[in-house]
Amino acid sequence: MKIVVIIFLVLILLSLGSALFYLIRDKGRSTRTVKALTLRVAFSITLFLLLMAGYYFGLIPSRGL
Repeated sequence: MKIVVIIFLVLILLSLGSALFYLIRDKGRSTRTVKALTLRVAFSITLFLLLMAGYYFGLIPSRGL
């Protein structure tokens, strides 16, 4: 589960970096920046849902107080 989370965090950062690159390179004239940011949001939502599912199914243990 830790590896999956790390992979998704790297994908989120790469998508954010590519959006910045397209924003600077295209000067806002193309839709590539919007597509990269949409992909970042999709990765973030997927990561959130995976974390919730992992907790629900016991793959992520809760910390007992």
